[in-house]
Amino acid sequence: MSAASTAETHRATLWGASTVLNWATLALFTQWAGPVPPFLLTALCFGLAGGLALLVFLARGDGPSLAEAFRQPPAGWLLGVGGLFGYHLCYFIAQQNAPAANAGLISYLWPLLIVILAGLVLPGERLKAIHLLGGICGFLGAALLVGPDGLDWAGEYTPGYLAALLAAFIWSGYSVASRLLARIPTTAVAWNCLGAAALALACHLAWEPVGWPEGANLWAILALGLGPVGSAFFTWDLGMKRGRVRMLGLLSYATPLFSTLVLIAAGLATASPTLLLAALLICGGALIGSGALGRRASASRHSTE
Repeated sequence: MSAASTAETHRATLWGASTVLNWATLALFTQWAGPVPPFLLTALCFGLAGGLALLVFLARGDGPSLAEAFRQPPAGWLLGVGGLFGYHLCYFIAQQNAPAANAGLISYLWPLLIVILAGLVLPGERLKAIHLLGGICGFLGAALLVGPDGLDWAGEYTPGYLAALLAAFIWSGYSVASRLLARIPTTAVAWNCLGAAALALACHLAWEPVGWPEGANLWAILALGLGPVGSAFFTWDLGMKRGRVRMLGLLSYATPLFSTLVLIAAGLATASPTLLLAALLICGGALIGSGALGRRASASRHSTE
């Protein structure tokens, strides 16, 4: 590999790694946004993200790429718009109907689910016992969060927990299926954001009270559209396509822990033993399920032989 190629890979990996820190602020900014109806919040964030992305791409002279991306196949539109819209709608519902840290940790089961779904769906991949072990650890962590008696589906936070779990499945499914449409350029993300915004706006006008909600914070909504519900999608796409995918995958497993630490630092969550144990179980389950620990142990044995 040439020095120029190595440098490009290193830069792309750094951009991808920044996404993990970006996503760690998603729960915080969602809480600070205030009582904004979920459909309206989704429309505002994606409208801002898609609109700004189009302006940036046009300023860079990426007009031909934008035109090509607009002509993506129907499967690309369905996956892109449906994945972005579905995940964030469920995430916002979860954040508004359950404790922020708990809902965030459950929704961040997606790195673990990606490993499991990839073994079941993608060609050349196999689901192994270590993947199931990681899955058990992750779901035990999630179970600690939904009530003192375990999976208390009758509790007041049940709608929020269910929405968070659905969000995890949507994002993991979106991520795994995206590998099957890898030829679609990154510029398509801008169109998918605008498509998700249009769909959310239509749902808002049909089912939610129209008007600016009292107590909503515009600056937090702008922060969402610029950061975890905006630039994060593009930096992650760059990292996945040009960076070190395995390293970025491992880094993404730390997202729920970082998110919880951010909420604790902001005073929106309490550093209880149960919460920290759940975070460690979810992160540890994803790490085990990735097979990284086994590969490291194998590499250590070979190095000592």
